[in-house]
Amino acid sequence: QEKLVESGGGLVQSGGSLRLSCAASGSILSIVAMGWYRQAPGKQRELVASITNSGRTNYADSVKGRFTISRDNAKNTLYLQMNSLRPEDTAVYYCNSIRIPTSLPGGSWGQGTQVTVSS
Repeated sequence: QEKLVESGGGLVQSGGSLRLSCAASGSILSIVAMGWYRQAPGKQRELVASITNSGRTNYADSVKGRFTISRDNAKNTLYLQMNSLRPEDTAVYYCNSIRIPTSLPGGSWGQGTQVTVSS
């Protein structure tokens, strides 16, 4: 099981952008689907974006058109470009493999990266 380390979070004003990265300790080439989850205070963790190893992407309605997920199999890294950020995007963001066809995570959780959007 690969170890995943998230980075790139921070404090940004509403309307700003951030790019999150998720570095894997080994190859992600064989991982069929990977995704970004987030957990806001007092809420359940939710899947916001996913990508397959063929490049097919899917997004939660709340982030569609604003977030873009990508993966670089050569660098063993998953990315999440977040634009037009809103205060409701404030959460800890985690990456993980996805146990398809569900949206359940396939591995252990990393430490996550905090994203805070001020109004």
